[in-house]
Amino acid sequence: MYEKFYGLRERPFDLTPNPAYLFMTPKHREALATLQYGLSERKGFTVVIGEAGTGKTTLVNAALQAQRGNRPLGRDCVAYLNNPTLSPAEFIAYLAPALGLSREAANSKATFLIELTKSVTDRHQSGGLTALIVDEAQNLPDSLLEEIRLLANVETGSDKLLQIVLTGQPELADRLNQVSLRQLKQRIALRCVLNPLDKTETGAYIAARIWIASGSDLTLFTEEAIDVIYDASRGIPRTISVICDNSLVAGFALGERPIGRDTVLEVCNDFDLVPEPRVEFTKVPIRSETPAESDMGRLRTLTAKPSPEQAAALPKAAATRDLFQAFRGHR
Repeated sequence: MYEKFYGLRERPFDLTPNPAYLFMTPKHREALATLQYGLSERKGFTVVIGEAGTGKTTLVNAALQAQRGNRPLGRDCVAYLNNPTLSPAEFIAYLAPALGLSREAANSKATFLIELTKSVTDRHQSGGLTALIVDEAQNLPDSLLEEIRLLANVETGSDKLLQIVLTGQPELADRLNQVSLRQLKQRIALRCVLNPLDKTETGAYIAARIWIASGSDLTLFTEEAIDVIYDASRGIPRTISVICDNSLVAGFALGERPIGRDTVLEVCNDFDLVPEPRVEFTKVPIRSETPAESDMGRLRTLTAKPSPEQAAALPKAAATRDLFQAFRGHR
């Protein structure tokens, strides 16, 4: 719709987890390296934790793509579970065809385990990878988490034959700390956390996506517009993309280039994404007869019962009042 107007080959802010648009902050690089290591070295359980929209699924897809490398197509088998609110029986019924097992395996847990063990063993011996990717893992029932834990027991003396990646929001970390799930937590070999972008990374994320979609360094948003995008999105990449895509639509309708602050604000208001107010802190000067002494040290001096010699050295009333007001402001 707006691609030609802005000189783009394709829409840069689609929400699909396209590895070509993976934006790598230092934390994302660390997480990608962790995932690649876990898959290539057959470590078994890997956990990726991050707020919704921080790029967990895109990162997993990039790791799988890198892991495949130049291996022949069809050698790997990866099962994705995007809706984990299943019963154990439904989980087996879903997983069996996803891993290329028979219809009987989908209806019988014993048959499922027999076929799964043979399948992952044969694939491992041929140099292939078998993986289970569970998205939104914070929503997994305890019973299903236990089933997944038991699947990880398929192994040789040196390697885990089924690679399991759990991706979820911070609530997943809380779940794993439950006493009832301690056995699962003990089996997690690798764990990484994705944080929201900071302001500089937000601007770089927008610029990188525009460059990939256009092949050139286009300035489509003013600096003030990017400030609003960062404040409204809280640095969440998915929310940044939503704001940018809709701002491009609005800017195209208005014939605006580059897109300014007001257009972005209007989009944010439409999505109830109110930018957080900025709070600026001002240092309060404190008069002190002993500048090298810390505020907390002075407060301890003030609250302690002084000796006659210390009483003479205490700050004057005005300085004491200023110090107390400054301390209240810092709290």
